[in-house]
Amino acid sequence: MGVWLSKAENSAPPPIPNFANLGMAAAAALKQEQPSYLELPQPVKYEDIQREVMMVLKPDLFEGMRFEINKPLNQNFFLSHSLFMGNMDLSTGGRQALKTPMGNYEFGANVINERFMMLGRITTDGRLSGRIKYDLAQWMSLKLHMQLANDPGQSQAMVDTDLKGGDWNAQLKLGSPSFLGLNYFQSVTPKLSAGGEFFWLAGNQKSGVGLAMRHQGDKHVATMQVATTGILSMQYAHKVNEKITLAADFLWHWGSREATAAVGYDATLRQCRLRGKVDTNGVVSAYLEERFSPGINFVLSAELDHLHSNYKFGFGVVAGE
Repeated sequence: MGVWLSKAENSAPPPIPNFANLGMAAAAALKQEQPSYLELPQPVKYEDIQREVMMVLKPDLFEGMRFEINKPLNQNFFLSHSLFMGNMDLSTGGRQALKTPMGNYEFGANVINERFMMLGRITTDGRLSGRIKYDLAQWMSLKLHMQLANDPGQSQAMVDTDLKGGDWNAQLKLGSPSFLGLNYFQSVTPKLSAGGEFFWLAGNQKSGVGLAMRHQGDKHVATMQVATTGILSMQYAHKVNEKITLAADFLWHWGSREATAAVGYDATLRQCRLRGKVDTNGVVSAYLEERFSPGINFVLSAELDHLHSNYKFGFGVVAGE
């Protein structure tokens, strides 16, 4: 009798699942996947949409010898000294490169605070440059760029007004000689942002309009820009892992029907950082930053242009952070 009862208990139908709880869980998961378009992230500035690609493909290449010393006096005041001796390229209009030796010394002073920043540079060839940034509020800041030089036409000034909201950025530029610029960048989705810019040069009676898009994922950044000046550019940067980033750039001038492309890499190792690229003009470049000790970096720079027989090599030492 006990056997038959145990068999009857085992043959009982399984309990009916609670589909109400299952439906609520699925609805909650779907709600988490759907983005909230009223809480979009703030995008990068319009002038910084290519920063990931530029950090890989545009290192500070130089030819010759360079020494830099950065010395902090306190938490807000820093001094810098830079000595450069090398060559400067002269335009000849042909394929053969013409160089002239040059050298200069640059002294800099930086004042940095929570709300403002002041940077100043002066060189032995008579150039004086400065930059001031002041945050009027969390959503508004002013920037002033100035440069004074002995050569005619090289002195200029620019005033920027930066505005930012919860999911947008805007900037107004006023500069000399008679320059007006305006740009706006808006988040469309959590990963996609788009915007445009307008500029006007009163002296040359020229104006232009540009449009841009930027898509940023967990490991990639893709951008595209087009302007009425006849330029179409596309960039892509992919983070392979925490130490290696690959980047590609494509630029097309549809007026002259000329196009260039470049691919590069950025590898950060335990004691050094190596960046390099190659483009369709046959130019190969590499930039190495080796950390000897905390605060001491050794720099190697190389660029090979076989088409124009132009070869550049440089080394330097950077002391201080």
